[in-house]
Order: sequence, then structure tokens, then C-alpha cells
Amino acid sequence: MGAHDAPFRGSSAIAAGLVTEHQLRHDFARIYRDVYVAKRVELTAAMRARAAWVFVAPNAVLTGFSAAALHGSKWIDVSAPAEVIRSGHHRPAPNLLVHDYRLEPGESTFVEGMRVATPARAAFDLGRRLPRREAIVALDALCHATGLKPEEVGMLADRHPGARGVTALRSFLADADGGAESPPETHTRLEIIDAGLPRPETQIVIVGEDGWEFARSDLGWREWRVLVEYDGEHHWKQRRQRAWDIERLARIEALGWAVVRVGAELLYDRPAALIRRVREKLLAAGAPV
Repeated sequence: MGAHDAPFRGSSAIAAGLVTEHQLRHDFARIYRDVYVAKRVELTAAMRARAAWVFVAPNAVLTGFSAAALHGSKWIDVSAPAEVIRSGHHRPAPNLLVHDYRLEPGESTFVEGMRVATPARAAFDLGRRLPRREAIVALDALCHATGLKPEEVGMLADRHPGARGVTALRSFLADADGGAESPPETHTRLEIIDAGLPRPETQIVIVGEDGWEFARSDLGWREWRVLVEYDGEHHWKQRRQRAWDIERLARIEALGWAVVRVGAELLYDRPAALIRRVREKLLAAGAPV
């Protein structure tokens, strides 16, 4: 990043002669009190986390979505407030959640010089405060980005048995899966699980007759050779991608797999129809549903 592309304290920059008060007002965006970043810089969740660190350092730890963003997690709402763990009582600040949580040794690490909750601790904090589906999307994304296993979050929960929300978190962990590559894939899997159908596997490798892998499917059941695939907008808008999707589907079905394709309209507006289609494919394949 160039000069001032990273968040900085305005008062310090003025005192050092790096910017003038006029430049600070006109060329920089104020993120927190006395914390600025150049207006040309995109305010991502990771950038907001960096700004929060400048604001609260050194006596705090970034956690929740802030830690998740710095660990590489995707699909985070850029308007979500930054989150920190900081003991004691502090004056609230806009766009900043301050948690007075107990933090054990080994539950934080350093990222770019900032003290950040480990992936397991970030997942632990997110899973305790979010509603079920939002929590599982966040857990899936963190697991996918970092290789974190839900079991590791469960082990951390064992160290904090009385923490608020820990019972709900434990129930969410059973449905988390780092194989999901987008929130709609997580939502599709949860619709299937919540309908009482067999739990699907994620990221199923499809091997052709020549023995080479040529595709991966979002989720499905190897035992019954049934796949469920979510089609994002790029599958329909990009001509080359669409052509490959058609060829890929033909090759998969020629190998004896049944495929249920899912779009946003089916998933979010007609989930019962989605479940009916999946159930029909599983029944035809001999699954006990």
C-alpha cells in the first residue's frame, strides 16, 4: 500500500508534517475518531479492521468478523462494524463492537503486527452471537479460508463452558463445513439438512473414464451418485463459462450421476420445490429418504 493507503492517526500525521489539516479534511475519509484512510482506498472489512486496530491498539484484540477478514475469510458485509476484545468499560464508538470477553493464552496471534484472535477464537466469538444461518455461513467461510476444523472450535468451547451463547454454538458446529465456497452453497446445504435428508458431502471430485479429475461438485452423495450444484450469476452471464457448464453437465450425467441444479430463485423463493427435486433424485437412486 502507498503512503496513507493504510489507516493512520490524523493528529500524528499533522504533527509529523505528513499532511495538512486541509488535506486531511479533503483527501481522507474518517473511519474512527482521529483515524483516517485515503478516500481512494476501498473500505473492505479488512481495512475497517486495520482502522479499528489503529483506534484501539495496543490494549485490545481484533476478533469476530474483523479477525475473520484478516485471516482471509470472504463474504463479509463491508458495512459490518469492526470487533475487538477489550477489558473494562469504554465509551461506545460508531461502527465498533467492543466485547469484554475472557481471552485465554493461545487464543490470539499477530497478523501484520496487529493482535488478532486465532481463527478458532474468531469462529467461537461469531458463532456465539449470530443467528444460526448467519453463524454457519461465517463458520464455513472461516474454515474454508484457513483450514480450521469445526472440532477445533468445539475444543475451544470446552475451555469456556459458561460463556454466553456457547450452547447454541455447539449445535451450529455440527452443521458447519469448510467445503462451502459461497453463502448460497451453505444455504443450499442447510435447506437439505433441515429437511431431514441425508447430510451431503461437499466438494465431490468427479473423475472421467480416463481416470482424470475434470470437475468438482458443490455437494452431494457418492453412495447414490446424486449431486446438487448452485449456479451463481457468472454461470449465466459469461458465455464461455456457460458453454463449459453445459459440456461439464453432459459429461457428469454420462457417468451415471444425477444432478439437481439450483439458482437463487429456486433456493430463496421456492425451497420446498428444491427439496422435492433432491428427494426425488435420492429416492430414484435408492436412498432411504
